[in-house]
Amino acid sequence: MYLTNKYGVKLKKSKSSQEKMNLRLEYSLKLLDKLNIKIDIVNKEQIPKTGQYLLVSNHRSIIDPLIIEIALKNSAINGFWVAKKELYNSLFFGSFTRNAGCILIDRESNNMSEFFKRTKEVVKEGHSIFIFPEGTRNTTTEKLSDFKDGSKLIALKNRLNILPVFIKDNADEILKDAINNGTKDLTINVQIGEVISYRDKQSLKANYKKQFNI
Repeated sequence: MYLTNKYGVKLKKSKSSQEKMNLRLEYSLKLLDKLNIKIDIVNKEQIPKTGQYLLVSNHRSIIDPLIIEIALKNSAINGFWVAKKELYNSLFFGSFTRNAGCILIDRESNNMSEFFKRTKEVVKEGHSIFIFPEGTRNTTTEKLSDFKDGSKLIALKNRLNILPVFIKDNADEILKDAINNGTKDLTINVQIGEVISYRDKQSLKANYKKQFNI
């Protein structure tokens, strides 16, 4: 918690989105290093070096955003995370989330105009958007839960091609293992998919499942 709050303060003081991205990566590397968790990337060559994208990933653990940050460390893709409202007030992640470069989404609101307005502003500023299309952590035995419609809509409204990422291992189980076995070396495998055109007619979930053989 100390490390998270420390970086929350650093992020609050940061002046630019590039500085925020650097701090997010630095935090991610430090925390996973403390947990002895290594990230192994499959199809690393498919990560675009530059450009703007809607990055979509499956979601099982609170450390999933950190995994994505590390997976992208050698690219210049600077993204804003879509974060649920509850995280802004979280004791553990609140300060970090509020200052890290996030777009707030209120899942209980029927009016999404402000959310889509903010995504458009972020894209106009030259940034990508990172999102978990399942909407929340998948705690079921299924590899993937249903995708929310809003993800594809973000891509369409902003003409963002989609970069699919699949965290192959259950990071939540690995995190628990890391906490309980502090000296054990652990690895989380991440697979990079082929970029999907925002014009693609196939459903995002169907395309995602096909790419990763889910």
